[in-house]
Amino acid sequence: MPHADDPLTERIKSDLIARLKTAVGAVADQLGLPAPDRPQVYLEVPKDRRHGDYASNAAMLLGRAARQNPRAVAQTLLETLELSGTQVERAEIAGPGFINLHLKPTWIYDALREVVRLDEDYGRSRAGGGQKFQVEFVSANPTGPLVVVNARAAALGDTLAGVLAWAGYETQREYYVDNMGTQVDTLGKSFELRLRELLGETIEFPEGCYPGSYVIDIAKEFLKERGEAGARRLLGIDDEKARRRELAAHAVERIVAGHKDQLDRYGVHFDEWFSQKSLAESGAVDRAVTTLRKHGHIFEQDGAVWFRSTTFGDDKDRVVVRSNGEPTYFALDIAYHLNKFERGFQKVIDLWGPDHASHVTRMMAMTQALGYPQGTLEILIVQWVRLLSQGQLVKMSKRAGDFVTMEELIDEVGKDAARFFFLMRAAESHLDFDLDLAKLKTADNPVFYVQYAHARVSSLLKQAAQEGFAPQDLPVEALSRLTDPSELELLRKLSYLPEEIAGAAAAREPHRLTRYAIDTATLFHKFYDSCRVLGAEPEVRDARLVLVDAARIVLRNVLGLLGVSAPERM
Repeated sequence: MPHADDPLTERIKSDLIARLKTAVGAVADQLGLPAPDRPQVYLEVPKDRRHGDYASNAAMLLGRAARQNPRAVAQTLLETLELSGTQVERAEIAGPGFINLHLKPTWIYDALREVVRLDEDYGRSRAGGGQKFQVEFVSANPTGPLVVVNARAAALGDTLAGVLAWAGYETQREYYVDNMGTQVDTLGKSFELRLRELLGETIEFPEGCYPGSYVIDIAKEFLKERGEAGARRLLGIDDEKARRRELAAHAVERIVAGHKDQLDRYGVHFDEWFSQKSLAESGAVDRAVTTLRKHGHIFEQDGAVWFRSTTFGDDKDRVVVRSNGEPTYFALDIAYHLNKFERGFQKVIDLWGPDHASHVTRMMAMTQALGYPQGTLEILIVQWVRLLSQGQLVKMSKRAGDFVTMEELIDEVGKDAARFFFLMRAAESHLDFDLDLAKLKTADNPVFYVQYAHARVSSLLKQAAQEGFAPQDLPVEALSRLTDPSELELLRKLSYLPEEIAGAAAAREPHRLTRYAIDTATLFHKFYDSCRVLGAEPEVRDARLVLVDAARIVLRNVLGLLGVSAPERM
């Protein structure tokens, strides 16, 4: 049911959906259609304004289910639909049976007042109902610098978490530090060899170790901190495993600190940095295997412990504990996610790189086997990125081997362009990142285009203040002077921000907001070019100043959600 704290558009839409559901139920009764066959009722905002403010295909679905003419069903629905006391001015049938609802002109001015009243909170809603969500993203192996695909995951994950929070979900951001295993052992070995090189030993660097110059940088820093004597003391530990373990721990600590610095520069901050090593040492793997065993999903074969994942659609069963007693990486994943669920998250959303896509089925199997409902875990695959300049593939790394670091990308195009460009496509879509376009200071660059709109708004409001004018708290009657088509189109776009954010949260599609930001900027520029503000008649000027201020609020709030700055001058 609509609530007084809901955004105006949500209150209007929820009320209309409730009334439409009642009418659909009544018509379905007349047609003798049983409850399981009755359609879900939705309202959409038509792309073509001539089709109204909201449209529903309920009559078409109902007609198909009852084998009746959809337009005839639509007519009966309209006769049954109770619209008195609503914001609807007229309802009509269109095409094969769509029901189009046109709202009264005055609702849009109430929406404008709401934008200005809520200001920094405009766009928030209660759609999520306070459900507890976790978003885990980036979680790069701490064996090297963050790279371009990590930068994309960081932008997507951070914005998704922000969108979820604005849509009324209780949201936590988490980074999983994979600080044990073969790759970390290899890092320890690589670090040791670079240290020995710096101490004058002749080293043949073996294949399989990490060749990037960042390992040399860590070794140089270590020597500077501990001195030659300290380094030789560590390298003199006879137990190779113990020596490498200590070296690896130091290298991981330095690399993770670098990750934190780069993410901070990128505007990404995590609530929790969760250590895989602490998880393993807590006995969590044994508990997870015991839980699966209790549910009957564990068996033993060839000395190893197996998870019967084929029961849940996987192509083969999976080893969780090797015959030597060591847990597999999958076992650690099971333990980690059990830990997440036990922390009370109603939904866990993981953002993974494309190289982990084959693991999705077994993770879903694991969730069900642990006794959690389907859908408790969601995995979004963040696809690869190609950097292009003049249409050619770019490899601009100076220090990291054969990959481009996140630091290099931010140095090249800046945080704002990097985040906005990464958010222009859905996570599952491959992305070609045009470096030349990202560096342009013209309207061809989409992030510059949106930021320029905000700067233009701010400049206009500043000029108004210098002339003694400022946005006022005007009543609907005064705002109703906004009648130019460019004013009304901009106003409608601003009014739909809460719905855009709630929709992006529900669909896990933060990239929708870049499109919304571009569309809003386009409509503002169109309004600015069509309508005089400070030179208009006083009553019109005052109403337009309120509209300009609302545009400022919306552009600032959307850019903030995207993690992009909203400059007041450019």
